[in-house]
Amino acid sequence: MFNLDRREWLETNGIGGFSSSTVIGLNTRRYHGLLTAATKPPVGRFVLLSKLEETLVIDGRRYELSANQYPGVIYPQGFNYQTDFRLDPFPIFTYEIEGLRLEKIVFMVQGENTTVIQYQLRNGHAKLELRPLIAFRDYHSTTHENDALNRHVQIENGLAIIKPYDDLPSLYLAHNAGDVDINGFWYRNFQYAVEQERGLDFVEDLFSPCALTFNLESAATVIASTERHDYGQADDYRTAEINRRKAHVTPGTNKTINALTSAANQFIVTRSTGQSIIAGYHWFADWGRDTMIALPGLTLTTGRTEIAKSILLEFAHHVDRGMLPNRFPDAGETPEYNTVDATLWYFEAVRSLLQHTGDYEFIREHLYDVLKDIVEWHSKGTRYQIHVDDDGLLYSGEPGVQLTWMDAKVGDRVITPRSGKPVEIQALWYNALRVMEQLSGEFNDTPAQNKFAAMARKACDSFNKLFWNDECGYLYDVVDNNSIDASIRPNQVIAVSLSNSMISTTRALSILNVVQRELLTPRGLRTLSPNDSKYIGEYKGDPPARDGAYHQGTVWPWLMGPFITAYNKTFGNEAGREFANKWFAQFQEHLDEACLGQVSEIFDGDAPHTPRGCVAQAWSVSELLRAAYFANTTL
Repeated sequence: MFNLDRREWLETNGIGGFSSSTVIGLNTRRYHGLLTAATKPPVGRFVLLSKLEETLVIDGRRYELSANQYPGVIYPQGFNYQTDFRLDPFPIFTYEIEGLRLEKIVFMVQGENTTVIQYQLRNGHAKLELRPLIAFRDYHSTTHENDALNRHVQIENGLAIIKPYDDLPSLYLAHNAGDVDINGFWYRNFQYAVEQERGLDFVEDLFSPCALTFNLESAATVIASTERHDYGQADDYRTAEINRRKAHVTPGTNKTINALTSAANQFIVTRSTGQSIIAGYHWFADWGRDTMIALPGLTLTTGRTEIAKSILLEFAHHVDRGMLPNRFPDAGETPEYNTVDATLWYFEAVRSLLQHTGDYEFIREHLYDVLKDIVEWHSKGTRYQIHVDDDGLLYSGEPGVQLTWMDAKVGDRVITPRSGKPVEIQALWYNALRVMEQLSGEFNDTPAQNKFAAMARKACDSFNKLFWNDECGYLYDVVDNNSIDASIRPNQVIAVSLSNSMISTTRALSILNVVQRELLTPRGLRTLSPNDSKYIGEYKGDPPARDGAYHQGTVWPWLMGPFITAYNKTFGNEAGREFANKWFAQFQEHLDEACLGQVSEIFDGDAPHTPRGCVAQAWSVSELLRAAYFANTTL
């Protein structure tokens, strides 16, 4: 299969739902499925329709087009008939059998839990049999044979209705099949290879409630949805989706930026009456930290300023005790406020919005009081001992709690304990104070302006005294009272990259030289130098093993956003463009390496830097897109 089972595709619907599998139709993850519906947008996600078993019938001869992993065997092996897969703009599969060519397309309808699947025979005559396989389970789980899914399917003209559970929506299958067979049965012991590698539950049973038979004189259509549809709507949906995607791509723009721009659109979702950003597919929801880091690249770089405002407003509604939520639980419960950096990245998102729009009135009317309240809470103290210390720097941390983006834990053990004063937190705190100084000046709030300016100067003085490792020429990662973490990590790059920076040009040059020597790879920055005794070069194994490697050398592409920004600021525009062009030129191949057209969450620290983690990560796409524009790359 030439690793085609490792290449994936992803379709999203703008409300948290998605459709995804491999390019050969072999589901290798429990997250793969034709319709994963967001029942409480953008969360509450359930795999309703796992796949369609497909059989092409030519003069009575049957050709199985599907592919499934069972114990010890892949059966059937429909990929042997597959001659092509392309994104044009959505997944298109091509099969050739006995001189006949069959094309299948898959796409989702925006704003609905709806997936459209169409088959078109380009020449000759044949029949197509489709047998839906349903799961009806939380997307983190697997289904096993049970009585509930055996319930009889309800048949109407051009519609099959399946509702095994009262607390889940019905699955409507609109179709133009000539015949419907309502004899159902179980398919047992599907195996998902990627889940097995990850040390998770990887065996599933799926139920087939019916079979649909089509005469391929015209396109065979199935619309799988939580809403009623008529199959005749499919062509209109297809045209609308093509036009929607074209609207987000600028003609004449280079291939990489166009690909990243298209990828960016898959993360923007609706939450309540506003909008938010899905942190990553397949398994993340909308997280505060990820949303604020990703906002500038996903929305402002792409010209979607109203979406940026909507996101900022939506999160402002959830600020509590001066903190942004880090995570909205997938079942829709109370948000979790276990982060120190999400709130500080919020200020950078506001600054970026002003840079792109100059819309101070929006900030004055909706956000200024919220921002002032955040600073007040941080000054006097809020959750997890987050408070301004006597030196003007921001302290945070409690035993067993990880508050920064390096947040991996194994049980109660924090892998990278960063209690005290992490370097990027101080950089973001200083940036927040300077943003507030600017805003209060713009709004003639002179007492506040003077206060913020004094706080910023004090933080800057203390930072440069405490964090500079003069002997080695870089910044300490964490300072905690008399304890200093001198690990070479990428967080110091953020301190250089921010518009409001406390770092001199001389020190910035030294920092970037160290980071480039120790951490830079063709896929991003390592989280720890390979020369460190704690370095782990591969991210693999069961959850404890993977969590233990998450920030101990694993490569994160999102960090190239701060690195390229810092490089451009420090070495100048010409050098910055040259570096960015060279780096992006070799990175382009990744867009066809894992999830096609998307950027993975992480990569192994060791070559060949195998992609790992989420197949599509918001801040990976966002920061690369923002950096490409920032450096004015000419790829």
